[in-house]
Amino acid sequence: MKNIAPDFLLIGSGVAGLRAAISASRYGRVLILNKGGLNESSSQKAQGGVAAVLNAEEGEIDSHYQDTIDAGRGLCHDEAVRVLVEEGPNRILELIEWGATFDKIGSQFATVLEGAHRKGRILRAQGDATGAEIVKTLVEKARKIPNLIFSPNHFAIDLIVEDGICQGAWVLDQAKNTMDPILARGVVLATGGAGQVFSRTTNPTVVTGDGIAMAIRAGAMVSDMEFVQFHPTSLFLSNAPAFLLSEAMRGEGGLLRNSDGKLFMAAYHPDSELAPRDIVTRAIWHQMRQGQSVFLDLTHMESAYVRERFPTIDKTCREYGVDIACDKIPVAPAAHYMMGGIKTDLFGRTSLNRLWAAGEVATTGVHGANRLASNALLEGLVFGARVGDDLKNVAPLPQTPPIPLFNQRGGICPSPLETYYAMQKCVKDTMWHDVGIIRSAKSLERAMKQIKECEWVMNEPLPAAPTNKGEEKISSRLALETRNLVIVAAAIITAARARKESIGAHFLEDS
Repeated sequence: MKNIAPDFLLIGSGVAGLRAAISASRYGRVLILNKGGLNESSSQKAQGGVAAVLNAEEGEIDSHYQDTIDAGRGLCHDEAVRVLVEEGPNRILELIEWGATFDKIGSQFATVLEGAHRKGRILRAQGDATGAEIVKTLVEKARKIPNLIFSPNHFAIDLIVEDGICQGAWVLDQAKNTMDPILARGVVLATGGAGQVFSRTTNPTVVTGDGIAMAIRAGAMVSDMEFVQFHPTSLFLSNAPAFLLSEAMRGEGGLLRNSDGKLFMAAYHPDSELAPRDIVTRAIWHQMRQGQSVFLDLTHMESAYVRERFPTIDKTCREYGVDIACDKIPVAPAAHYMMGGIKTDLFGRTSLNRLWAAGEVATTGVHGANRLASNALLEGLVFGARVGDDLKNVAPLPQTPPIPLFNQRGGICPSPLETYYAMQKCVKDTMWHDVGIIRSAKSLERAMKQIKECEWVMNEPLPAAPTNKGEEKISSRLALETRNLVIVAAAIITAARARKESIGAHFLEDS
């Protein structure tokens, strides 16, 4: 790692990071870091589809724009939404040119309807594997670029910032358990969201808010951290993870029933199952608080079609004893997507010079208070490309920039593994119960008090000489992730306490 001298350092390898890297590679050498493998991002797991208008019908772009604005409860940045919906189609056509295959019916793309969309504009791949298809296409494209280097299993610990200028990052080589500074004339954070801050989430285990936490420690501005989207339907079994059950299942006609077999969504919104996500989530939560279980029911649909349409979901549910075509599927909400994050402009520029952010780690204002279904992959493509293009005119760093000493406080912590596992459980449980779907002034105050008791993790000293012992390797990553979860949790609570009115995904019982 010491011998690699990139022009641009990309941290994260989901859709936004890959797309940014492909564009940036036209202007210099690019190094893509990720702490896991290429298949561990939220992008890879995205099922439902990607929203984009590929036909030329008059008003369709405006319709996508308005649906996004409406879902965001008036808090979207108008210009950012306009960029998303107008540039999105070209990003999709570009993907197709690079080899992406989206489902078709005859010669036409198969488009479906999802909640809060007035038109069926959701493209899908392999039924319910849209994210995997897009990531695969971008990885294949990136691997053909000579000056684009992948470096998995490297954990970015902290940004190197001097006088408000980001110069690179300190990076943990997880195989060797050593740290190195990597300097670059441009740094892009594309590390995804922070779903693991909650005890119940659809996100992969790697999604621990690392980029947001690094940005906060470096002094970059964050915004909208109170807006965390909870997906209404994830698998709810004692022996199963909170596996995502795509919104497309309701778009195709799936119904929500309670324990009594009653369809209840019409009582909460005129669009019933196709209401915006925040409303469906609270409706399910309300039913559960009344002692009801909730089920997603596709049994009225043709069995072969259901299995063909949702092959990934069908396979996973069968592993836990549920046949989605014949059984009512037990569901419950789970933390799913961060609308807030590192504040950027329309080119991904942050408040720190030479630092960009793209994808779920960033907030451009596209999503407002509630993300419109299937806009996330599109955002990663559109703003990832914009970030990569914006790196074109970034001047080189000085020949020998001074490298500040690594902050010896809050680095790789030496405490026993059990300490971090226990602290993570405390943070996750606190956030789920007190800063989750339904909040109150009292619950937020209680949560902040609890999180502050965890802040000692930021003051743990760095071991003098990291070794190659397996447990210490695990401890290094676990401790860093724990520190990041605590920082992001505090940021979410702080923002939630500041917003006194209920809006979108931020719902206060006492507002």
